[in-house]
Amino acid sequence: MQGVLASALWGAVSLGAQAQSTPVAPMAPTAPVAPMAPTAPGVQATLPGVGATVLAQGDAPMSAPIQARWDHIAAELRCLVCQNESLASSNAELAVDLRREVRSLIEQGQSDADIRSFLVKRYGDFVLYKPEVKPVTWLLWFGPFVLLLGALAVALRLMRRTPAVPAALSDSERARVRQLLES
Repeated sequence: MQGVLASALWGAVSLGAQAQSTPVAPMAPTAPVAPMAPTAPGVQATLPGVGATVLAQGDAPMSAPIQARWDHIAAELRCLVCQNESLASSNAELAVDLRREVRSLIEQGQSDADIRSFLVKRYGDFVLYKPEVKPVTWLLWFGPFVLLLGALAVALRLMRRTPAVPAALSDSERARVRQLLES
């Protein structure tokens, strides 16, 4: 039994090596592809024979008021993958999905506050560039100011400290210093 498995494995390995060394013929150009049937909003479709993805109807241009709301909301949201880019400027797959989600919520008539609260419930305060001031985020909001005030207090304390005055030299120490300086 082990001999059969070993020979089958060796055969698969040798076929893989042959496949890697065999030159591949270039593909012939394909005929134009007929337009695809519409898909559900926000769904990507793959063109047969080409392999390219096409955006579905959900990514059609937005009206001016919806576009203005979307721009405002997407600029306030952080990409969870890139972490330092806004949702509007990120090209990560999660950002694309979140943009579609935000767009669908806008089209459903949700308010900006409802959209933000939905995303915060789902992903936490990190999704917002400016999280709300609440006990959980106090350190984030007030921590830098506390550190700055602490540094100022230490600096003032060090500046107010009176320098230590050296003790005066005795007569014998002065004579010794004169002797050292004259020689």
